[in-house]
Amino acid sequence: MRVMIWCDMEGISAITRWDQCTAGAAQYEEGRRLYTADVNAAVRGARKGGANHIVVVDGHGAGADHSFNSWIKEDLEPGAEYVFGHRWSSYVDPLRDESLDAMLFVGAHSMAGTPDGVLSHTVSSLSWHAVQINGKPAGEIAMMSAVAGSFGVPVVYVSGDRAAVREARALLGDSLMATETKIGLGRFSARCLPPCDSRKRIEMDVAEALRKRDRWPAAYVPGTSVELGVELTSPDKVADYRNKTGVEITGPRNVVSRASHYWQAWDQFWRG
Repeated sequence: MRVMIWCDMEGISAITRWDQCTAGAAQYEEGRRLYTADVNAAVRGARKGGANHIVVVDGHGAGADHSFNSWIKEDLEPGAEYVFGHRWSSYVDPLRDESLDAMLFVGAHSMAGTPDGVLSHTVSSLSWHAVQINGKPAGEIAMMSAVAGSFGVPVVYVSGDRAAVREARALLGDSLMATETKIGLGRFSARCLPPCDSRKRIEMDVAEALRKRDRWPAAYVPGTSVELGVELTSPDKVADYRNKTGVEITGPRNVVSRASHYWQAWDQFWRG
């Protein structure tokens, strides 16, 4: 079985503060340790669940040289390949070329504006206000699920706080296997398991998710025609999207990308 694990930091066990997720901040090294340990648990679970080809992507933009480069490398679990330093949501080679069976999300968070979502945001709290896919509100869970779905690959497991799990199941169905790493009490507080207990659950739930292939959700495909709408936080932000093929500026803070499938709509919008 061939799987890809897409990882983010805000939904990791016991992480509740930006300082734990931001390079150079006082608690960032603690956050790195927590992040690495949750990812290792997922890799162990994937191996137990039958995966013999595992590609793991660091999808967290921590800032500066640590963007997509936050794991403590000498502590990483053997038996997988790890991708560092690749721009967010742009590494699709395994989806396109390696006949993947499934995608898993570790450390997922809920979309911007979710009241009980720990560190809730969508892509960038500084630049992005809201996202819609074909007119429906979307966060990073939907966006990454649609990337996988563009290549026919289903998302079969999610770990994150309760709000992230709720968002994922609303999108992908109640059969989705998931691990709640914490329960948000607000955007910057949570009721958490000890990380050691949370990691045991991640390992066990990932293994069960891969073993129960008959319960896998279908690949998420928004439609045969896709409109990706992004509301930015201020008018100056739209300058980055002028003169891009397939992309239209529709308002002072609004940009729309249209294509026949999600990956094309996203790639033409996001590509530098």
